[in-house]
This record gives sequence, C-alpha cells and structure tokens, in this order.
Amino acid sequence: MMMDYGTLRGLIALLILALFIVIVVWSYSKKRKSAFDEAANSIFDESSELKHNDKNNKQETNNNV
Repeated sequence: MMMDYGTLRGLIALLILALFIVIVVWSYSKKRKSAFDEAANSIFDESSELKHNDKNNKQETNNNV
C-alpha cells in the first residue's frame, strides 16, 4: 500500500494538531496550576532577593572611564 504525498501531509497535520491539543490540555490541567503559578511568581521573589543582596553587599565601582 503506497501513500501519496497529500495523505502523508494530512497525517502529519493531524499529528501536529493532536500534539497541540495534548500540550494545551496538559498546561491547563489542575495538577500543573500550582507549579505554573510558582514559576510565574518566582521572578518577583528573585528581584526582592537581589535588592536585599545589593543593600548588604555594596561593591566598589571604578568610575575612571
């Protein structure tokens, strides 16, 4: 049985569509919500840590450019 090029392209398109649907369902699942929320808010935690470290660890800079 030989597949023509159009059928092969159709099957690949269906495979990509199915993969897209699986990724969307996975990303919106209830199990992943807490992990994604933590990742989304992690930038705020790191920036507050950096500000705190900058106050404690002042370094000399060379302004003789």
